[in-house]
Amino acid sequence: MAGGFFAVLDDIAALMDDIAVTSKIATQKTAGILGDDLAVNAEKATGFLSSRELPVLWAITKGSFINKLIIIPLALVLNYFFPIAIKWALVLGGLYLAYEGVEKIIEYFFHRSKTGHEVIEEAKEEDAEAEEKAKVKSAVTTDFILSVEIVIIALGTVLDKPLTTQILTVFVVGFLATVGVYGIVALIVRMDDAGFSLIKRSNDKGFLAILGNLLVKALPLVIKALAVIGTLALILVAGGIFVHNIDALHHLFPQLPAIAKDAAIGLIAGIAAVVVMTIGKKIISLVKPN
Repeated sequence: MAGGFFAVLDDIAALMDDIAVTSKIATQKTAGILGDDLAVNAEKATGFLSSRELPVLWAITKGSFINKLIIIPLALVLNYFFPIAIKWALVLGGLYLAYEGVEKIIEYFFHRSKTGHEVIEEAKEEDAEAEEKAKVKSAVTTDFILSVEIVIIALGTVLDKPLTTQILTVFVVGFLATVGVYGIVALIVRMDDAGFSLIKRSNDKGFLAILGNLLVKALPLVIKALAVIGTLALILVAGGIFVHNIDALHHLFPQLPAIAKDAAIGLIAGIAAVVVMTIGKKIISLVKPN
């Protein structure tokens, strides 16, 4: 009886060891996409009143956890019964990311209001609450697509392992991705508050005051940098999804550096998606009864 109990403990310890090793490998494999996830979501979680930053971030974090709870079981089931569906889900998600990235570029250069997100258009009338909900919805949607990519990459590293190890490894990576990404985002959006606190404690004198002022002045620059990096990340991730999942694109222009190829394909796909969506909206507005 005691021998059987200790044998079970032995099996559990061995399983935990396997999960620790596979989780570490899967996390390393997803490091690139996690960096993009951080850049994109940090940019989306900023730009609110100071009092609303953490509540908004918490709403996005909860959405991210729900995304993982939907994606992970679905990915495991599809991978077992219908693996081709995962590939096409990634491609469709890539189209959305490319569309959103190009739309941001168009908005920046032509100073027009967003036409790709109806929910944001409805928030134009200085309605902060509606705009906040729209940004949270947009961030959670983008997180969903990036989470699909993270989960698929993590799953791909443990396909030769037992099903239990696959399930637990993917759940661990998904949990770490959400906690890690949004934990860092929380630190970024509270940089100015930390700076003001240091200035107050030091009576604006000495090293702490210098550090506090640096944090306060750095936050707007960090946010602007994240806006640029986040937009580039959307296009690069989209291009990478297309290159790795569409054979014709995978073998196209092999002499080009991978990052240039991903950027070019993501940009072209995003422009095409914006054109199609704009034409579609025009047609709908013409046929829709007043």
